[in-house]
Amino acid sequence: MKTTTSYREELVGVFGFPVDENPTVVMMDAAFQSLGLPWRYLTLKVSPADLAVGIQGIRAMGFRGLNLTIPHKVEVLQYLDEVNADARIMGAVNTIYRDGERLIGANTDGKGFLKALRDDAHMDPAGRKFMILGAGGAARSISVELALAGAAEIEIVNRNETRARELVDLLRRNTKAQVTFREWNSEVSVPENVDGLVNATSIGLYPNIEELPSLNFETIRSGMVVCDVIPNPPRTRFVKEAEARGAITLDGLGMLVYQGAIAFKLWTGADAPVDVMKQALLAEFSG
Repeated sequence: MKTTTSYREELVGVFGFPVDENPTVVMMDAAFQSLGLPWRYLTLKVSPADLAVGIQGIRAMGFRGLNLTIPHKVEVLQYLDEVNADARIMGAVNTIYRDGERLIGANTDGKGFLKALRDDAHMDPAGRKFMILGAGGAARSISVELALAGAAEIEIVNRNETRARELVDLLRRNTKAQVTFREWNSEVSVPENVDGLVNATSIGLYPNIEELPSLNFETIRSGMVVCDVIPNPPRTRFVKEAEARGAITLDGLGMLVYQGAIAFKLWTGADAPVDVMKQALLAEFSG
């Protein structure tokens, strides 16, 4: 009779509301299977009113980690034992990992962007100037990581001035970057000295794949790094327009995979099979 078999699986997952269309389970399950790990990723619909008991639940059930998506990234901070310094600056957590009985909050979104920037676009952000379209959660995590990595200048372009100035003030208080705001009330041009342009809005996200940010694409220079945070479709119209003008482009799929790989390492201690994760998502989005 066998006495060493364990039928228990280690649990991780994502809390969101709504959450049905979150594709993270696709790449995480592929990663666990690739490495032969008995882990399970659960996609869980948790309302804002139930977040506190939801966090109590993952403590009680011994979850090894969790992702947070809309609308939980800010509210969850009060229920954690510790929050990493960069996530505390951002004021948002998208990943929880366990250290013994302690739940620690992290934000891997901007780190995934930085890895794509360094490894795929071969750009060191130190001393560079970036223009970021948008001032929401993606813009916040990316701009904070860029500033902490030594970016010299960051320009936030957004229609909502109040939200943008909150981000500008946050960056000025906590980093050494020179940060400015430009109101996005008409077609915006990219200054000649910009090294990296980031679309951190949802413009162009499926099913609205023909939409473009209000941008003068003729001001995109050959050799400039242009990034889109949207993973679906991976090659957005924004990316295609930038490629047509000779830009080095990064798509949102790569960033999604890299931030997931960072969370995978925090949870399991193992290096994530990045290629496996990316292929799983490509197959999912092309299906």
